[in-house]
Amino acid sequence: MGGAVAFNDPPEWVSNAVLYQIFPDRFRCSGRVVAQRSLSLKPWGNDPAEQGFQGGDLYGVIEALEELQGMGVTCLYLTPIFSSAANHRYHAYDYLTVDPLLGGNAALDALIDAVHQRGMRLVLDGVFNHCGRGFWAFHHLVENGQNSPYRDWFHVHSWPVRPYPEEGMDCGYDCWWAVPDLPKFNHADPGVRDHLLAVGRHWIERGIDGWRLDVPAEVPADFWVEFRRVVREVNPEAWIVGEIWGDARAWLQGEHFDGVMNYRVGWSTLCWVAGDHLRRDYRNPEYPLDPLSTEQLIGIWDTTAGWYRPEVTRAQMNLLDSHDVPRALHSLQGDVEALKLALVLLFLQPGAPCVYYGTEAALAGGPEPGCREGFPWNRPRCEALQSLIRDMAALRTHQSAIREGCLIWSSLGSDGLLGQTDSLQVVINRSREQHLPLPNHIRSGIIIWSSNGLNATPDALGCQSAVVVKGSESP
Repeated sequence: MGGAVAFNDPPEWVSNAVLYQIFPDRFRCSGRVVAQRSLSLKPWGNDPAEQGFQGGDLYGVIEALEELQGMGVTCLYLTPIFSSAANHRYHAYDYLTVDPLLGGNAALDALIDAVHQRGMRLVLDGVFNHCGRGFWAFHHLVENGQNSPYRDWFHVHSWPVRPYPEEGMDCGYDCWWAVPDLPKFNHADPGVRDHLLAVGRHWIERGIDGWRLDVPAEVPADFWVEFRRVVREVNPEAWIVGEIWGDARAWLQGEHFDGVMNYRVGWSTLCWVAGDHLRRDYRNPEYPLDPLSTEQLIGIWDTTAGWYRPEVTRAQMNLLDSHDVPRALHSLQGDVEALKLALVLLFLQPGAPCVYYGTEAALAGGPEPGCREGFPWNRPRCEALQSLIRDMAALRTHQSAIREGCLIWSSLGSDGLLGQTDSLQVVINRSREQHLPLPNHIRSGIIIWSSNGLNATPDALGCQSAVVVKGSESP
């Protein structure tokens, strides 16, 4: 697993990792979960916007490990798996119990063992800002009112609390984004802190390899200092990554997190590869979908990397999309060739590339919950996407300069992107109409990977194509 890791530094394994994000209810149903039998589950592949459960489970994840590892995946990131009344499970009612519909604690133990036997890792989603209104301590408060010993675990400002208020009525307590379903914890209460820290410790002791933390900026910073201490005491190589979409400098100084979900790499990449073909109806200031010039793209990348120490940059979770935003192929209006270029660029960044489940099957769901479709196991995967992910994972493994962030980016005209080290060159052509002339020093090198975009005479790169060259020298 590697040598000792300094407490304030990220674990070194992350820079070599290839992540795969799974939304458990929609990934794979094994048919092995006894608790699902005789229940009214939704048919697999139903509209993801429907409330209800389609029955994906953790044994199903185990069944998929061989295919995922064959695609180059080394680490799984699962969105929440703890007991919840919502299919996304961000409404937890018990943090110490894996949802019975997913197979319960036994299924997680089996998954941890299966992952580790393959030399892979597992990261879980920790939602410690809020719980569901079915959370056992909140339920106690609802039933007992001001007489509940857990009344200080939440921010109550009027009694009785109303977990199901009528329209326009105040629920009586602070909740996430004013949604009564999601009571906010009072992290100033020692009982709350002790419980949540115990949860963080418990699952690390059980064998998981890290935590992805939901909306951590809405939790007092000193809590995360203690959380890091507790987690790292158990496993000094545990990865702690926060869901912060923009500038995370305040959180990445070594006291709190090792990295963040680097959405800036994702949206900027999509905005460049798509150009004027980008779908722009989804509007989110933290995930802005607007076409970018090559110079603008490089500026965003340089600014983002400049915010952090190199060790931190190599520990980011880089992603194109997720369960919270439209799928990349949706934003690219179904253009698989543009998606391939986006994946190439994702894998060429320092940090851990994270592939959202179903990307290799060309899923194209829109804004959440549309992006939470059931994985189409009954139809062939998109071999072009699968092989591309496999190729790029292998390229990262064999080219340390990529993992270490040594590529220096510059523009080649309006549609060309050039990445260079002393001995490695990458050229991307996003144009749908024009071939891109290759510089002389690229033509003289040895092609180690291409997307089959080279002309018969290798002096120009085809439309929507990429090439990686080694052995040439930069001018």
